[in-house]
Amino acid sequence: MTDSPKDLALKISKVIDDKKGKDIKILDMTGFPTLAEYFVIATGSSSRHTTAIADEIIKKITSKNVSIRHKEGYNKGKWILLDYLNVVVHLFTEEEREFYDLERIWKGAKYVELDIDTLQ
Repeated sequence: MTDSPKDLALKISKVIDDKKGKDIKILDMTGFPTLAEYFVIATGSSSRHTTAIADEIIKKITSKNVSIRHKEGYNKGKWILLDYLNVVVHLFTEEEREFYDLERIWKGAKYVELDIDTLQ
C-alpha cells in the first residue's frame, strides 16, 4: 500500500530534519490551482547542504517505491525542487528562501502540523 500524499510529505520532512534542514514547513495546497496537494519547504545552510538533503530524500523515498517525477535546480543547489507528483519539495539556501518567500506567495494555504519527534 502506498502512502497518502500527506504521509509522504511528513516522511520527507523527517528525512530533512534528520539531515539538519531548518525551518521545515508543509503547506496543504488543496484548493489551489497547483498539481501538488502538498508543498514541503525547508532551508539548508549552503548549496552543498541542500544538495545533500535532496540526495537523502531521493535515496530514502525511492527505497519506499516512490519515484521522483522531476528534479530541478540540483546542480546549483540554491533552490532544489523535487516533484513527487502529489508532493513537491522546495529546498532553499537561506538567501533564496527569503527572496522567493513561497509562504507569502501561498499565504492562503493551511500549514500541516509537524511534530518531527513523533514521525517514523
